[in-house]
Amino acid sequence: MSLKSERRGIHVDQSELLCKKGCGYYGNPAWQGFCSKCWREEYHKARQKQIQEDWELAERLQREEEEAFASSHSTQGAQSLTFSKFEEKKTNEKTRKVTTVKKFFSASSRTGAKKVAQEKNLKQGQLGRERNADNILRDLKEIFTPSWELASPTEEIQEAKAPSPSIHRQASIETDRVSKEFIEFLKTYHKPGQDIYKQCKMFLEAMHHKRELSIEEQSECAQDFYQNVAEKLQTRWKVSPERVEKAMDQIEKYIMTRLYKYVFCPETTDDEKKDLVVQKRIRALHWVTPQMLCVPVNEEIPEVSDMVVKAITDIIEMDSKRVPRDKLACITKCSKHIFNAIKITKNEPASADDFLPTLIYIVLKGNPPRLQSNIQYITRFCNPSRLMTGEDGYYFTNLCCAVAFIEKLDAQSLNLSQEDFDRYMSGQTSPKKQESENWSPDVCLGVKQMYKNLDLLSQLNERQERIVSEAKKLERDLIDWTDGITKEVQDIVEKYPLEIKPKNQALAAIDSENVENDKLPPPLQPQVYAG
Repeated sequence: MSLKSERRGIHVDQSELLCKKGCGYYGNPAWQGFCSKCWREEYHKARQKQIQEDWELAERLQREEEEAFASSHSTQGAQSLTFSKFEEKKTNEKTRKVTTVKKFFSASSRTGAKKVAQEKNLKQGQLGRERNADNILRDLKEIFTPSWELASPTEEIQEAKAPSPSIHRQASIETDRVSKEFIEFLKTYHKPGQDIYKQCKMFLEAMHHKRELSIEEQSECAQDFYQNVAEKLQTRWKVSPERVEKAMDQIEKYIMTRLYKYVFCPETTDDEKKDLVVQKRIRALHWVTPQMLCVPVNEEIPEVSDMVVKAITDIIEMDSKRVPRDKLACITKCSKHIFNAIKITKNEPASADDFLPTLIYIVLKGNPPRLQSNIQYITRFCNPSRLMTGEDGYYFTNLCCAVAFIEKLDAQSLNLSQEDFDRYMSGQTSPKKQESENWSPDVCLGVKQMYKNLDLLSQLNERQERIVSEAKKLERDLIDWTDGITKEVQDIVEKYPLEIKPKNQALAAIDSENVENDKLPPPLQPQVYAG
């Protein structure tokens, strides 16, 4: 079998890792193949389209309500109503109109709802009710200003008077450490540092009031915040790109350490369900060998074995991190250990075609906890620039491809027959292990004993399967035999039905029915002879 055919089910063209819009950045399956930037553009287009449709529907309903009100008013105008009753009915009609328009807007289109409210108030002003100028300015500010910029020092103090247990809970040791490091870091930025700290506090306060929103909307808020702060550092404070990148890393670490508890695997999503599905799938694929995946790694080499263990440790350690950047760092370290293992085995630099199958093997062997939740968390709340470019983005995209491959793994991908694949998946049998005489003398005795025990278990499993199969066959034969006997008895009964005659009357004498009994001699009588 050629190497090309062996890699048929695993090979992924590197162009497939890029954004399908052709911008040159790395794509992501969670973003339907787009990069972070293009996905946000597509998302906003779809969202604006939905808001526009809702706005048009609201306008149409409002016109219908106004026409109905005008018609009702003209009909009742002919009647002699007092001025007070007229004002009362007008108020009731307008209240019902506002309720009808508001119910077509959900939390996801909050900006559109504010515009509807503003337009409605302007129309009411045209009818004679003037609004206060301060209220109008505040509404305009809410429409055109990001949510994290709305908070003012006065509002922050007022909200602090009613502390929330979730905001003012006892800070953990890690949170305190991150806060101190963040403050020390911002001191090097002087005036921009003060502005960054203020923006971060406002953003955290805004996120506290948005926990009822969906996780996708919270992710949008975080991504907008990253973009807003980065642009402000570059345009307003003229900070160099290198320092901007360092500042964004620290900002992400500061805010996500506090938001981790609420946005990682939230109950409103199916992340936990996906974790269990992937975990169960990987467990069912425990029998997959490096040869089936064409993994160019020889674990018999001590250095390579150490690299494999380190790679598995790094991918498992990802779940213990709270910051998306730290989780990405674990993926990057795991990938570098994989490249080193391949390089030691082949005595040459590893290629992309060698890396992806090995990464799949590492994931299957390690079965990282909450894999899908960690991928979703990174996708939603990581600094988008890290996922779009650089080695972190490349390795993360490959991990997403590896998980997608595992979910769709089939017999053709492993160059197995469908029958063997089904038997391995059901646990009826397992691939043959290496024979004992072929073991290297340096291999641990425990490993040899483990494979020997696995072979014995496999043989016992096969024997048990045969016994169960024969027992089921015997059961079927007994059922068939019973059915056959029952059918034969029924056929005989139908062919020779049982006739029950009525009971005969009692006979007067044994010979009563004998018509010739008159010709018989009388019975003998006993006689006594005297001797």
